[in-house]
Amino acid sequence: MEVTLLGTGAPAGLPRPDCPCAACATALGPDARAATALLVDGALLLDLTPGAAFAAARAGHSLGGVRQVLLSHPHDGPPVEVPAGLPQPVRVPDGRELTLLTGHRVRAVAMDAGGTGYAVTGPDGRRLLYLPPGGAPAGLETATAESYDMVLADAVGRPDALARLRAVGSVGPTTDVLAVHLDHDVPPGGELRRRLAAAGARAVPDGTTLVVGVYEDVPDVPRRTLVLGGARSGKSVEAERRLESFPDVLYVATGGTRGGDTEWAARVAAHRERRPGSWRTSETTDLVPVLAADGPPVLIDCLSLWLTYVMDEVGAWDDAEWAGGGEKALRERVRELTEAVRCARRTVVAVSNEVGSGIVPATASGRRYRDELGRLNAAFASECEQVLLIVAGQAVVLRG
Repeated sequence: MEVTLLGTGAPAGLPRPDCPCAACATALGPDARAATALLVDGALLLDLTPGAAFAAARAGHSLGGVRQVLLSHPHDGPPVEVPAGLPQPVRVPDGRELTLLTGHRVRAVAMDAGGTGYAVTGPDGRRLLYLPPGGAPAGLETATAESYDMVLADAVGRPDALARLRAVGSVGPTTDVLAVHLDHDVPPGGELRRRLAAAGARAVPDGTTLVVGVYEDVPDVPRRTLVLGGARSGKSVEAERRLESFPDVLYVATGGTRGGDTEWAARVAAHRERRPGSWRTSETTDLVPVLAADGPPVLIDCLSLWLTYVMDEVGAWDDAEWAGGGEKALRERVRELTEAVRCARRTVVAVSNEVGSGIVPATASGRRYRDELGRLNAAFASECEQVLLIVAGQAVVLRG
């Protein structure tokens, strides 16, 4: 089964008309995208968009052989003309199945928002799933027998759709996940590729033709990632974003509850509201057993608070205790943690503060903490496939 992506953008396209944002201003060349539409084996058209016939011609195809046109969502904007000879577009009711004369079988998939998804099985038995913009499948309670060969979805706007599909086995290790309906939520180019790679997905330019089921060299999701950044840099948001397309994430909060501290409680509440509802939370500083256990991906936020707790335990703030064994005890705890990261089999994303580039602390204990956090970050980073530094909400890749 062969799929040609006539467009890969949001319904309004990318760049959006008359939009002054930076993402739209830089969406040029291969990063410019028409509204998403798919041509399957020259016989099935999923979503009819303005200029579909010209887009097909530019890709070396014709719409002359199309036998069915299915819409996944209402078209906002000027009416779309149906090219001569093309069947009238329709939307299939949820759960209904069609069998085309070409041997393709199409099933309409219910969404949790407006729109209809389509599961297409080709004459060769290969399977693809196409989801509308802003939609995720509804009613996926049980595991499926096999994963799709290809999934085309709004991976940027609705990463939880991939999480749901992964939870029931519809997206597996060999599924080619393609991001479509791309809008100006994420800057184009390298930043978009990096974010999608972290979700096990990729984007292709308009006009690309792909064979469903053929191996594609998609970057593997990094198994261990360290996200560094200063205060309010966006490091926690970046870390959470890297795992929001995966189900059953374990969020490890190392900061505790701090009873009576209303400002801290507000921070914790903001983090909780931002996280997907399917994630579990564990408030602990005992990280070694967490890393040693098998299980779903784990997000540790953050190493800086873990270090504060450990330095409290070993008496690092007292010069006499520090010289009398506290320093040695801290080095051992850091060594145990980094060895646990090295041996971890689960996906790990950890957050830590980068404090060494600011003002030199005025106290000896402050300088000690700064130095030890720098050593911890360096040791942890050495065990990670990917290390990011977040500056003003922008990710700079240091490794990976």
